[in-house]
Amino acid sequence: MDKVSPDCPYPGCFFCVMKEGNPSKRRASILKFFRELPSQDDDGQVLPISGLWNTAMAHPNDPEFIELGIFECMAALIWKGLKNRRWLSHDQNIYIPYYAAHIIGSYTMNMEEFAESAVHAGVIPPLVELLRGRLTWVEQRVAVRALGHLATYPSTFPNVANHGEILELSIQLAMSSLEIVYSHFYQYVDRRLSYHCDLLTRGMGGVEMESRKSEEWASQLQCWSLQLINCFAFKPEFLPAICKSEFLTKLPGMWGGLVNENSPAGIGLLRTICHHKLGRGPVASCPGLIEALCNIARSSDDWQYMAIDCLLWLLQDPSTCHKVIDKAVPALVDLAEITTLGDHKKLGDTIVNVLQECMQSQGTGRNSPSSRTKEQIEELLNSKQRLKWEKNMPKEDLHIKQAAALVVKLEGNSLFSSGNISGAASKYSEALALCPVRSKKERVVLYSNRAQCHLLLQQPLAAISDATHALCLHNPLNRHAKSLWRRAQAYDMLGLAKESLLDAILFINECSQSNDPDLSLRQNKVPDYAERLVKKQMRAAWLFREAAIKHGGVHCEGDAGDMYGQETDDSEWETASESDIGNDGRDEMGDEDDDSEWKNEDERKDKYDKPPMKDIKHGYNVQLAEDEP
Repeated sequence: MDKVSPDCPYPGCFFCVMKEGNPSKRRASILKFFRELPSQDDDGQVLPISGLWNTAMAHPNDPEFIELGIFECMAALIWKGLKNRRWLSHDQNIYIPYYAAHIIGSYTMNMEEFAESAVHAGVIPPLVELLRGRLTWVEQRVAVRALGHLATYPSTFPNVANHGEILELSIQLAMSSLEIVYSHFYQYVDRRLSYHCDLLTRGMGGVEMESRKSEEWASQLQCWSLQLINCFAFKPEFLPAICKSEFLTKLPGMWGGLVNENSPAGIGLLRTICHHKLGRGPVASCPGLIEALCNIARSSDDWQYMAIDCLLWLLQDPSTCHKVIDKAVPALVDLAEITTLGDHKKLGDTIVNVLQECMQSQGTGRNSPSSRTKEQIEELLNSKQRLKWEKNMPKEDLHIKQAAALVVKLEGNSLFSSGNISGAASKYSEALALCPVRSKKERVVLYSNRAQCHLLLQQPLAAISDATHALCLHNPLNRHAKSLWRRAQAYDMLGLAKESLLDAILFINECSQSNDPDLSLRQNKVPDYAERLVKKQMRAAWLFREAAIKHGGVHCEGDAGDMYGQETDDSEWETASESDIGNDGRDEMGDEDDDSEWKNEDERKDKYDKPPMKDIKHGYNVQLAEDEP
């Protein structure tokens, strides 16, 4: 007979079994427990399952339970919940399918041999049923997580792929997940299922925490669906099913939000697709997708390099180059000053080489680049040629060029202060033509100042281009506060909320670390103008925004019938699949560290004493980068 604690009323209690001191008896008892649990109907079954869930999360690489049949047990429990609604609605059994699928996912996320055991135990079919939406979105989330882990390994991917519906279900779920969670949970506060609320907050939160966590889980549901699709995208035979225009167009917008910023989400999948020739054709032909890739390529987030890779691969492919070159070149020219980005060494040189090859390979006729594209590439190549010439130029000549550029820049500052914004922009352009290419710090200032002029002249595209140039030249990369702020405003003018939000947040982060009195946060307070923009863009880039527009705002009291009904009512079991949701450098020159010529006493006195100018349209503070990068 199993050893039972004197205070425990349950024979064969799992927690008592775990206290068994004899290892062989303990293993035998655990094996028996896993075999018998699915056939039992006793109360309190959720307690050992939740204990197993905690163990799986804490020790996912421990093989003990794998060897004793935990996967078979969890698969059987999911089937039981799917087939026996009476059992599922009894006691707290409603939690069990969720915990069972989560346990499978935890034990398969690191170890391929565990994944092989799971497949052998038959976990895929019940997980597919959860993925279909046979229960609710909460179970879909853990099912797609588990299937994504199984699809990661070469030995188990074929088993996942043999279930042909998994890919299509994942695609539909990636597109509709935010809408599902919004309309089935977030929107109607009084109709939220209690077990959903408990799982989201672990019983420690109110309505606000429930809402916040549901947004995070919705993002995970979407991002884990994309991760599963990504496993299929590595196989060319699945690309035709993935590369549908309706889906590809939406991928740049699937970004995980601020609640799930560690996921590459849609851009990660696009990079996998563009890595193969079969994927590049549909991407190049998809309306609006190249523009979206350009916006991500210019961004300052962790996934910038992925968009740059996509654009470079599309340009290197003769079958897609002519389709994308006119749209991709402006962004890549802006980024050509990048030296290192993550693991990408000499990225700027790679960009220049690819663009030069494009010019050489593109002939004349209907498919040739536009004259403006040719001009931009020629200007970039000339700039690189200037850099080579400057390496052989006497230092005295370089200093003369620097001094001349400084004089012209100061003229621009004077024009700006007097309100002649167009004249100031022209002077900054003239100064850039004079300034040595290797004088990166000085060029950062010039580009950023000219970006400010473009903002005031209501030229957001030009402002984005110049601000991006400044950010790419700056050391560290993408961390020049004033350029971040200017680009954030320019993105706002274009209605690009996500891009504006990310730059505004980075601007605030840089201000918190800055020694510049014009930028540093006073008393740790975020400037009002930055706070206003962040709040505005957080509303505009809210994950549930589209769903809220379609289904309406949040209600605390429903008046049109329960979405799920009372928990004892059959209407609680409306499934996700039955819902009405449609699928509708530093400088290379050693002497360049001494930039005293740009910071002389006269120049220090030239800082503006008057209040900053205002952008009348947007109401945000605007001022020049002055003389320091």
